[in-house]
Amino acid sequence: MNTRRELPESPYLAAVAGRKPHRTPVWMMRQAGRSLPEYRALRAKNTMMQACFDADLITEITLQPVRRHDVDAAILFSDIVVPLRAAGVALDIVPDVGPVIDHPIRTRADVAAITALDSDQVAPVATAVSRLTRELGQVPLIGFAGAPFTLASYLVEGGPSRNHEHTKAMMLGETDTWHALMESLTEVTIAFLRTQIEAGVDAIQVFDSWAGTLSLVDYRTYVLPHSARVFAELAGYGVPMTHFGVGTAELLGAMSEAVVGHGVPAVVGVDWRTSLTDAAARVQRGAALQGNLDPVVLLAGKPVVERAVRAVVDDGRRAVDAGALGHVFNLGHGVLPATDPDVITEAVALVHQL
Repeated sequence: MNTRRELPESPYLAAVAGRKPHRTPVWMMRQAGRSLPEYRALRAKNTMMQACFDADLITEITLQPVRRHDVDAAILFSDIVVPLRAAGVALDIVPDVGPVIDHPIRTRADVAAITALDSDQVAPVATAVSRLTRELGQVPLIGFAGAPFTLASYLVEGGPSRNHEHTKAMMLGETDTWHALMESLTEVTIAFLRTQIEAGVDAIQVFDSWAGTLSLVDYRTYVLPHSARVFAELAGYGVPMTHFGVGTAELLGAMSEAVVGHGVPAVVGVDWRTSLTDAAARVQRGAALQGNLDPVVLLAGKPVVERAVRAVVDDGRRAVDAGALGHVFNLGHGVLPATDPDVITEAVALVHQL
């Protein structure tokens, strides 16, 4: 649809498309965040929500880990609740808590109050993407959004939850209301990702952070059709698409069904609980894999980090031999705030050396 920028030197884009990169590509979820002192200095003057709707801050924070760590992809600085705010949901991101919803969604009327994404509100995101694609050179920019289920879990619970009891009660007991909510959130997710793609991101990732709380049967019944629609609607843009969740070992096959088969590079993110070799046997043919160092390893000292990094790189090679289209080194979830940035830089360098 749109003319994409050409990035022939990108190891990330090579790996996800099944070509042989000149080095193993590596980037890390939450690489632009609380582990960086330069990030904390900016955040000391701005709330999370302010930062997420300020083009200058989005641009600067996205670039910080690329400058410091020499990672092979930048991920747009944002938050999965940004499109909810732009769709009329009153919420805030509370320090040390996470997203908190003023009025949790519990009824069909609550669902109806969710509006379409307001493009004016996310205009700073589009502006930042346009700037970043000019400044990043051969480094691709990954846009992202939360998957409909994970967004729904925050909306229904009113914030982070251990058991997701209100969410599952609606899903299982008020099925019509549930699917109406998921359809609305699917529209919001598609619109937010479309904004990023049309502004110039080179790839997208959909985070279904809480999907691992579901059984495979419930995931297929209540979630997969909506997530699959997100990828199907956006495939025409031609950008690589990644599907990621935490604790999703039993769901990897189903999650891959949502993203594979659309004629564009497809990637399945794997957390640290599942080996990449095992994941290669579970996902649909035609998917590359991303992962999967345990973020806690980065806190365990240099010898432990080196052994673990080597093990993930080796596992990634075995996964490719077993049928995975390619391997992108990443963490199994996000960088932890206490992580020493120098350790991240050294880990990235080691991956490149290997």
